[in-house]
Amino acid sequence: MLKVLRYLDRKQWGQVAAALVFIVVQVWLDLTLPDYMSEITTLVETPGSEMSEILVQGGLMLACAVGSMAASCVVAYYAARVGAGLSRTLRGKVFDKTLELSKGDVEHFSTASLVTRSTNDITQIQSLIVMGLQAIVKAPIMAVWAVCKIWNKGWQWSAATAVAVFVVICMLAITLIVAVPRFRSIQGLTDRLNTLCREHLVGIRPVHAYNAEDYEQARFADANTEITNNNLVANRTMAMMSPGMTFVNSALTLAVYWIGAYMISAAGMDSRLTIFSDMVVFSNYAMNVIMAFVLLNMVFILLPRAQVSARRVCEVIDTASSVTDGKGADVAEEDKGTIEFRDVSFSYPDGGGHVLSHVSFTAEKGSYVAFIGATGSGKTSLVQLVDRLYDATEGEVLVDGIDVRDYELADLHDRIGYIPQSATLFSGTVESNIAYGEAAQPCTDDDVTNALEIGQASDFVEAMGGISAQIDQGGRNVSGGQRQRLAISRAIARKPETLVFDDSFSALDYATDRALRGALEERCAGTTRLVVAQRIGTIRDADKIIVLDQGRVVGQGTHDELMKTCETYQEIATSQLSKEELENA
Repeated sequence: MLKVLRYLDRKQWGQVAAALVFIVVQVWLDLTLPDYMSEITTLVETPGSEMSEILVQGGLMLACAVGSMAASCVVAYYAARVGAGLSRTLRGKVFDKTLELSKGDVEHFSTASLVTRSTNDITQIQSLIVMGLQAIVKAPIMAVWAVCKIWNKGWQWSAATAVAVFVVICMLAITLIVAVPRFRSIQGLTDRLNTLCREHLVGIRPVHAYNAEDYEQARFADANTEITNNNLVANRTMAMMSPGMTFVNSALTLAVYWIGAYMISAAGMDSRLTIFSDMVVFSNYAMNVIMAFVLLNMVFILLPRAQVSARRVCEVIDTASSVTDGKGADVAEEDKGTIEFRDVSFSYPDGGGHVLSHVSFTAEKGSYVAFIGATGSGKTSLVQLVDRLYDATEGEVLVDGIDVRDYELADLHDRIGYIPQSATLFSGTVESNIAYGEAAQPCTDDDVTNALEIGQASDFVEAMGGISAQIDQGGRNVSGGQRQRLAISRAIARKPETLVFDDSFSALDYATDRALRGALEERCAGTTRLVVAQRIGTIRDADKIIVLDQGRVVGQGTHDELMKTCETYQEIATSQLSKEELENA
């Protein structure tokens, strides 16, 4: 938990200091009240006392009460400001860190867990900070100060208070032993529940299509029951503290007055008033001691979960991205647009063996290089290394003659337009999606229009109302093929040196596929194109086709060359095209 406090800025530490001052003032005023009560008791029992003297003491007592209330309000205000400010800072740092993390790092945490850490976990921390400033600091000050006040009032009363404190400590210990492990597991169970909810919502169509509602309900019920049972055990245990504290308070009050009655009856007439006055004061001070432990109990309810949450949040913030900026690179003009793999091998973190093994090839500037192979042969993994979504395990990936690890990431991303398998659109307009992000050359309206034309998206965009037409979150108001064409247009609009199509033509019909490839050949002739595809028709005109099988290159060349020399390519081609189509190609 202490690691989280390092994110408090100077202004917030000032607010913490101000809160501490007002907490001391509040405790002092609260512990001064019994002194005035003692004076009033003495005046009432003393013959000849003036009413004005009683009213003065009562007025001072009322002033202390009002002052304590005001100090409490100020402490609550500063605590809320500090808690809200810290949670804002933590949310910003977690969000910024997720933008820095590589794809592998994000997959390590999981999307559901990152959402939980940036929302629920930070809320737990905020709740503890708000309560902690008012209770954690106040409780020990109040307890120690009150004990000092009552220490010399009578050993019998002090012994009764010590017994009550011991009972309270035992109750707290038992509660923590039972509840803390439950609270620690709740955050992990929240991740699981979040994951199931996301899977259900994202996969709602296959859930309905396969009549899997009962199955999903059973999965959710299991997770929901587990987190509910943990919450019930923890909260029921914590709930026992309230009646327990009430019992201890009542028992201590009874003990103080019972002991006081014996002390008064055994004392002489001249000292009975003093003992009675001390008994009234002691009763109030003893209640303050117990109240201090009540406050600590309230904190102990929040502390276990907040500690777990702080660890989880700091785990994200302190994680160093596995993909970092290089020292920068100066690219020679003649090398621009070239892509080269030199004996590259790659395996996913914690993923077992190599996904790619000893891959080598060169894509010249303006060339059209395609990748084909069976599912799981490593095509997507290969092109992801170009944009440094992952780093190669062995070998070198060179862009414009420079190892990608030597580039600053922003510079590398400016050179490459990457279109993933699953097109992602953002809520906004067509224009904001096409001109998305920052590039070395900002996109103009002409760039957007030109990119839509090349991407074969201009017709349906015009039907939607032009580039100012609205796009729903995730592109829900456009079809899969339209979403894919918009994603392709977005990459083209950046005018990169290299376009990487990661199976981006699969959602397109054959006519649109052909028209898009023709537009790229005509209007992006100087741009290097790396294309992952499943269809022979998409890549048969490529300058170079690289055939992958189980992560290894088993063939390189043109379509005609591979039909003569590569058995794997022949099998793929004959499975998709008839003999006549192959001969007439």
